[in-house]
Amino acid sequence: QVQLVESGGGMVQTGDSLRLSCAVFRRTFGGYAMGWFRQAPRKEREFVAAINWSGQISYYSPSVKGRFTISTDNAKNTFYLQMSSLKPEDTGVYYCAVEPTPYTEFYFDAAARYTYWGQGTQVTVSS
Repeated sequence: QVQLVESGGGMVQTGDSLRLSCAVFRRTFGGYAMGWFRQAPRKEREFVAAINWSGQISYYSPSVKGRFTISTDNAKNTFYLQMSSLKPEDTGVYYCAVEPTPYTEFYFDAAARYTYWGQGTQVTVSS
């Protein structure tokens, strides 16, 4: 079993920064791929960023590349999404997700590949 607990959302203005955290609680050992997704009102959930177990490989949606950074601290069982230069179109509920995998180089950009999800945290960017 894996439980994810998110934190760090809030209401900010255009150009501000926020850091989201996702704490991973689990009873099994082994690596996992990690990802962040978001869902705006009346829109489908979309991929934001993903990272592999070692943190050496990351992948971003074109809409956030260069502004957002995903990272992981496996000693703390926590991974992060640092968001900078926020825009109103970044508004939405942000979800973290993990998928256990024995292949530590793997990461996934499709929501369907992830089994475990956080509860979501609201990010609102005002203009």
